[in-house]
Formats: sequence, structure tokens, C-alpha cells
Amino acid sequence: MTIRDPACEESGMPRKLPLHVHKQLTRHKKWVFYFRIGKGKRIRLPSPADPLFKSAYMAALTGSPIEAPKVHEGTLGWLWERYTTESAKWAGYSAATQKQQRLIMAKVLEKNARHALTAFTQDVIQEGVDKRHETPAAAGNFLKTMKGMFSWAKKMRLVKVDPTVGVEPPGYKTDGFPAWTVDDVKAFRGKHAIGTPERLAMELMLLAGLRRSDVVLVGRQHINGRILSIDTMKTGARVTVELSDDMLKVIEATPRRGLHLVENAHGKPFTKESFGNWFRVKCTEADVTKSAHGLRKLSATLAAEGGAATHQLLAQYGWSNIATAEIYTKGVDRKRLGIEASRIVADQIGNIEIPHPNSGEGLSAKNAGKTTSKK
Repeated sequence: MTIRDPACEESGMPRKLPLHVHKQLTRHKKWVFYFRIGKGKRIRLPSPADPLFKSAYMAALTGSPIEAPKVHEGTLGWLWERYTTESAKWAGYSAATQKQQRLIMAKVLEKNARHALTAFTQDVIQEGVDKRHETPAAAGNFLKTMKGMFSWAKKMRLVKVDPTVGVEPPGYKTDGFPAWTVDDVKAFRGKHAIGTPERLAMELMLLAGLRRSDVVLVGRQHINGRILSIDTMKTGARVTVELSDDMLKVIEATPRRGLHLVENAHGKPFTKESFGNWFRVKCTEADVTKSAHGLRKLSATLAAEGGAATHQLLAQYGWSNIATAEIYTKGVDRKRLGIEASRIVADQIGNIEIPHPNSGEGLSAKNAGKTTSKK
């Protein structure tokens, strides 16, 4: 059983608190949470948004409580708590980014929560990056988390020096998720017929370029006529696309119980994670060794090859960084410009005049004529 919690709604935390969990506003204007049954002992819990909350709550519920450690001023745990409750930068992150960074910090704080902030030097942060070198993405995310927290702390004068300044990010190059090909689309269509949720999901991602976090949310309420508009989960940018006749037919042919266009086998909407796992299985069934994100890449490539300009790609795919759109347009432009340049070179080659011969059959015949006339 859960109850609605208006305070949590305002702070971006879950709108409902579990049974026996109570909140209290401290003199520092900060919400703290306790577990208490009736008039029994109060047990301090982590924030409901903290990855450690669930285990602490279950321990209290079963009679073996794990008290949330006391946070001492000037420690890493203290800074992280202030950063995640007071920083506008943190509040501006998407729910997915906040979750990712909380999981990263949960592991860091296990051993370092009570360490003084002065202990975290540039060398220490660089060491943290370097020890994650076998997983460059994890190293990069660790550094982003630390940069966000310490840059804010420096501006708020909570630390004298930002230890992340000058720290080298992991050196690696990757093209990320492999893009789908046209043959992949044909193979998927050949395996999954119109009327199945997997076919609808694939066609939506291909036409609209939706991320998996948006595919699980999009529904009838986002469609007006043949126009689909949705605020993307990752960036909050609104994308608006026109649905083709074929796309509308696929939508109409796919049965559903609720508003969501893509539902699981129980008629419920997917979570982002469960959708990714489910869709990968459907890809494997069609002998397509790609992911949902790779389909978005093909969509952007087709748009660029069809002549879509940078600003059009920004609008359709919800990107805020022009460099992302130029990844697709530059490659197409280079190909087009290269072809055009080669045609110019060919024309110039054609303008090169063929010189008159100075020797050969013509000259021999001329000399032969002169010899005859002398005779």
C-alpha cells in the first residue's frame, strides 16, 4: 500500500511513499525520511530516490533495520547530498541521467562517504578514471558525475579547488551502437508481420527516429490526425513528425488495450529497460544483430541522404547539439561534393587539347612526297 506525497512531487521524487515511511522538513529546508510503525522507534532512511532506499526500507520492514549513516559536514557524502538537493544543474538532468549518476555514486560512497573533501585531489579523480579504463564508457560517466558535483561545489564555495579540472577523459574511439542497414529492415519485416507490436515498434523508430524511452511512452494522445508530437524523455525537446499512410495502417492493424501504441504481452506499457531487452530478442529472431538505437541511426542516415538539412535533423530527432546532426549531414555532403568535384575534373580533362603529331605516319608521308617531287 502506498500514499500520495505532495512534497515528493514538488522535489522530483516519487509521488507515493511506501507504507510506514514518513517525511520531515529540517531547519535547513531539507526533506528527510523515516520508517516508523505506529508510535514505535523511528529509523532514518535514505531518500526514496537513492538506490540504497529499497534495501534499507525492506530491512526496516522485516525487523533488521539498517540505519542511514550520519552525514558529516565537509565530507563527500555531505557534498553529494547537498548537490542532489540544492543544485539546479542536477535538477535539470533527466530522470535517466539522475538514476545513472546515483548508481555510480552509490558505489563510490560505499568506501568514501566519510572522507574529507580535501582528500579528493586531481590525482585521486584521475586514478578513479584510470582504474575504469577497461570500460571506457563507465570511466567517462564517472568523470561526468564528478565534474558536475565538484564544479557546482566550486561555484558555491564549498571547495577551494575543483579536482576534476585537468583530468583526462578516457581515450577511446567508438561509433557506438552499430547502425541498421536496409537489409536488416527487410529481414525484420520478413520475420515480424504487420499487426505485431514488434513490427509497430520498429516502424515507429525507423520513421520517427524515436528513442526506446519515447517508444514506450508514445500513444494515441500524441497523435492528431496524421501528426505525431511528443516531448522526448532524454532532452525534453518536442519532436513533431508526419505519419505516412503506411505507418497509419500499421498502427491501426496493431491491437492494444490502452492508449500506448506499443504494449507488452500483458497489455501493459514497457519500461525503457524491458523494451530494450524484448526488442533485442525480436531482432535476434529475425537474424538482425543490432539494437533499437542502431535503428535510429539508420533513420537519421536516410533523412540526410534524402537531402534533410542540419536544422531539419535537429527538429526531427530532438537533438540540441548541432554537431550530432552534422555527423550525418557531413558524410552525405562530402559524398555529394566529391561526386560533383570529380565531374568538374572530368570536364576540365576534356578541355585539354590533343597536340598535333611531330612524328609518325603523317610526317613520313609528307617527307615521302617531297622526295618524289625532286625526282
